[in-house]
Amino acid sequence: MARRITAREARARADAATFGHVGSDALEPLEGILGQERAVEALAFGLEVKAEGFNIFVVGQPGTGRTTAVQTFLERIARTRPTPPDVCYVHHFRDPSSPTALFLPAGRGRELKRLMEEFVETLERELPRAFEHEAYQAERQRVIERFEAERRELMQALTREAEVQGFYVEMIPQGVFLVPVRDGRPLRDEEFARLPEEEQRAIRARRQALEARVGQAMREFRLIERRAQEALKDLDRRHAATVLDVWLAPVAEAFQAHPEVLRYLEAAKADVLDNLALFLGGKNAPGAGGRSGVRDDPRRRYAVNVLVDRSGEVGAPVVVERHPTFPNLIGRIEREALFGALVTDFTLLRAGSLLRANGGFLIVPVPEVLRAPFAWDGLKRALRAMRLVIEDVGDAYGALITRALRPEPIPLDLKVILIGDPVSYYLLYHYDPDVRELFKVKAEFATTMPRTPEGERQYGSFFRTLAEKEGLLHLEASAMAKLVEHGARLAEDQEKLSTRFAEIADVVREADHYARKEGAGYIADRHIAAALEARRRRAELLKERMLELYAGGVLLVDVAGTAVGQVNALAVVQAGEMAFGLVKRVTASVAAGREGIVDIEREARLGGRIHTKGVLILSGYLRGQYAREAPFPLAAHLVFEQSYEGVEGDSASLAELLSLLSAIGEVPLRQDLAVTGAVNQKGTVQAIGGVNEKIEGFFDVCREKGLTGTQGVVIPAANVRHLMLREDVVQAIEEGRFHLYAVETVDEALELFTGLPAGVRGSDGAYPPESVHGRVAARLRAFQEQLQGHFVPGSARGGNGAPEGSPPAPPEPGPRP
Repeated sequence: MARRITAREARARADAATFGHVGSDALEPLEGILGQERAVEALAFGLEVKAEGFNIFVVGQPGTGRTTAVQTFLERIARTRPTPPDVCYVHHFRDPSSPTALFLPAGRGRELKRLMEEFVETLERELPRAFEHEAYQAERQRVIERFEAERRELMQALTREAEVQGFYVEMIPQGVFLVPVRDGRPLRDEEFARLPEEEQRAIRARRQALEARVGQAMREFRLIERRAQEALKDLDRRHAATVLDVWLAPVAEAFQAHPEVLRYLEAAKADVLDNLALFLGGKNAPGAGGRSGVRDDPRRRYAVNVLVDRSGEVGAPVVVERHPTFPNLIGRIEREALFGALVTDFTLLRAGSLLRANGGFLIVPVPEVLRAPFAWDGLKRALRAMRLVIEDVGDAYGALITRALRPEPIPLDLKVILIGDPVSYYLLYHYDPDVRELFKVKAEFATTMPRTPEGERQYGSFFRTLAEKEGLLHLEASAMAKLVEHGARLAEDQEKLSTRFAEIADVVREADHYARKEGAGYIADRHIAAALEARRRRAELLKERMLELYAGGVLLVDVAGTAVGQVNALAVVQAGEMAFGLVKRVTASVAAGREGIVDIEREARLGGRIHTKGVLILSGYLRGQYAREAPFPLAAHLVFEQSYEGVEGDSASLAELLSLLSAIGEVPLRQDLAVTGAVNQKGTVQAIGGVNEKIEGFFDVCREKGLTGTQGVVIPAANVRHLMLREDVVQAIEEGRFHLYAVETVDEALELFTGLPAGVRGSDGAYPPESVHGRVAARLRAFQEQLQGHFVPGSARGGNGAPEGSPPAPPEPGPRP
């Protein structure tokens, strides 16, 4: 017999006494991740394991607070971990395209950057002054004079030798020119031409012999010049080195414990000595050539690019990368326009979230990283190698042919936590083998938690933490009880609470608005109710339009009286954040035949696979219940009236079966009842989803058409624990204006809808004649006799020549209506 459900069963109330009748400000703050013990265990395990590949994939439905909860959990652990070092890049003086990485204790990178900036500023100001000092100028002059003396001595020797040979030595820009001398004066060209031929040959012979000596002298001149340049350069280096040692001493002393910094300072000192023209502007630097471009700016050449500055940080970093593009994850190499071309250097390197999170934890949302081009591959490549190479996307995939920087790789030591939904996890696990190797720990977030007194108190602790974190008003005990009931409704289970904390927190935020508007000091249950009502109203436009169609008779539904082969089924429509129930009339028509049950929804390609399965189960039930009437002499058609969209699910299979049995047995069904439930071949009624929305949907239709006091909904007994109905529906049940019934079998539903006994087979195998099953069996026998009248006696074939049990042959060709 169907059991009447009481108002108390229709909504599991929460007691304010659970919270001690005190506000949320008197409760303990929330510790840990609420309702996710299994996920917390997995997280803790993944964070403790040091082996490579034990990164974590957090799986859960959106809205369960996965990202916030994981971030809070990691931040608590991160505070106990050591702070990782600063990461800096400096110029590699021998290979400018390969910047060198430096790792310094937290905050020291900024210090090194400041000291090097001061060092360069001092060089630019003081180095020219040092080269203008009288002592340096005097020593430089002595060097110049020494080599000038060598040049004069060489020139004098060459002049004397030329005079002996009868020539005068003349210095011209092109070199040394020998002019013949006669009678103590140089010969002009016309005078030389008038000389006897024999004398001309003698002069040419002496000149030729002397030119070899002039060539040797010129080589000696160049050697003297080179030695002079080297001596001056050596003088400049020695003079500058003495000054540099003084100015570099504070930097070296500050980083005495860091050999890599000391090596860099030595390399920087040597580079300054090799490039004094950068600071002297070409003055006093023999042979210095002019330079231009970013690479030759000393303020950038000797700069320290602090990519990651840990100044002020305590513990390990926790980074949430909400926009995980390739540059945002891996880092980027920026470029500047110079004379119409794009150029770059180590000062334009920028850190990505992998580098910022190095030494700690990086949280990455799966949908975003999969949508960003190349980001997923870049992340996996870094985790496989456990080192980071900052590079352009084009360079990483061979699309760029221009010269690019190749920064020194940085070792990685971090845990990456992916946040995704179950579908993403299982697809990646199945189709991407790297996921199994790189994310070996799965931490799955449940959508519900047990509804125990302790669980309800933890809900209260969550509300306290939320209020303090966001500056909201604290909640009264009655408000927390109201939210507990709302959490049970979201969970669709009286014994569970939803962990969709994002949605619950939004209700608290809206209630805070109403409380402040009222001038209240605490959020009360009326504010929670107002927030929930406002949320429903904002989303119920479509529902209201559908109710208008029911009330106006456009959508045909009877909520009173009886009818044969007709029953009110229930469905759920999801419209954005709002889900509401609809009433669907299911009708059945039957006749004698061999077609069996024809699902019109399937034939019209509107029925889904699960719905089709539910209809096929009905055939199994009928054959099992009325096997004595085999072969089955039935041609039946089932349809959802006024349904123009797809139908999916098996929750209407009980309604379809009731309409079918009613049509076969010609037994009227109550129209003031609606029914939902799935059935199996043995006649057991099984649980369905969306029970609250379905009941409320029929209640709203009945209210629009007029409540009679007899209307109600029949649900599976297994769904009673899922009831968390609206307050107005519960009140109507309590006042006897609306009713709920729970059934476990098809027979219980039949008796409720027909007012007749379902019927049990007697010892002779027959059902009582006036029972529902008896009437159905009698009608099937009549169908069988009707069909047998079309068979030829003694033949195994019917009147159309088809084997017994086969569908009828197609009609002869001809015009069709």
